[in-house]
Amino acid sequence: MAHARRDDDDFEALRDQALSLRAAGLSRRQIRDRIQVHNNDLLNRFLEGEPPPDHPRHPRAKDDLRARARELRLQGWTYDRIQLELGCSKSSISLWVRDLPRPERRDPSEQAKLAARKRWEHELAFRDEGRRRTKAAASREIGTMSQRELLVAGAALYWAEGSKDKSYARRETVAFVNSDPGVIKLYLAWLALVGIEPERLQYRVMIHATADVEAAERFWAELVGVGVAELQKTTIKKHNPKTVRKNVGDTYRGCLVIRVSQGAELYRRIEGWWSGMVDSALRDHAPPLLR
Repeated sequence: MAHARRDDDDFEALRDQALSLRAAGLSRRQIRDRIQVHNNDLLNRFLEGEPPPDHPRHPRAKDDLRARARELRLQGWTYDRIQLELGCSKSSISLWVRDLPRPERRDPSEQAKLAARKRWEHELAFRDEGRRRTKAAASREIGTMSQRELLVAGAALYWAEGSKDKSYARRETVAFVNSDPGVIKLYLAWLALVGIEPERLQYRVMIHATADVEAAERFWAELVGVGVAELQKTTIKKHNPKTVRKNVGDTYRGCLVIRVSQGAELYRRIEGWWSGMVDSALRDHAPPLLR
């Protein structure tokens, strides 16, 4: 008797659920799939006396899948590719796109090229992710720079990119040129560390004539925190038509020249810092052959 009551309770629970879904506008097929009852006689008993809705509600998601499947078919995709892309059955895809023309068959060489391109795109994405992880890990290794570390980094940076004194042309000027905004910011932080006041800095843009000069001037002025009118006259490089330039486009902003007025004393200190770094590297860290 207890078993019979349990069956009656299950029947009534499923019937209540079916009636609720019917009232919400679902079709018989949708109700069947929702409550997992695939016996038509039993489903008829659940819905007995319940009129069908005037307009059964169809899931919007399926409409979107159908539209996307038709779009992909018109692009020449096969059923297999559409199935992998959308995750729906081939039978559904067939119903949705059966009125569309069949795509032209690709020749084997074209299919091989397409497959190779897909593999290469995947490989490039994998490499990009590897680069991102390596860079992020290296950035964490640096952490917070001490003043001494910034002093060393700035001096080495200047010796690589700044102007140098020559025995045959004794100038001892401090002038630095670079196109990388990050390098410029680090260099300015270093100048502040070594006691150079902002009033002693002079800025000038160097750029090719074919570039957007005004945009470049605005960019560099904003980066260093001065008005465009405070920049010195921009140096325009004439373009050689025989040269194919790669530094073009919206991201090309030329170079910024930063000059320190009355910089002879600073230049001598830079030369001394660099000499000290070289001596220390050879004495304390270089292999015996270089000492």
